[in-house]
Amino acid sequence: MQFEPNRMYRVKAVAEALDVSVATIYRAIEAGKLNAFKIGTGKGALRIPGGAIPAYLEECAHAAALVHGGER
Repeated sequence: MQFEPNRMYRVKAVAEALDVSVATIYRAIEAGKLNAFKIGTGKGALRIPGGAIPAYLEECAHAAALVHGGER
């Protein structure tokens, strides 16, 4: 799936597109690895800007390379 940089995505849509659990996306947001915005009052709703997703994926790829870098 290609993410439009100027569009906002729901947590569930991002999780489905990346084939991970919703909890994984929430953990990334809570850890500050994936940018998200709370919209509304009270409990509100989280939205993820499309431009933040490629940056998150790049960070994941970098972390995976560090972990698996010595295995060749």
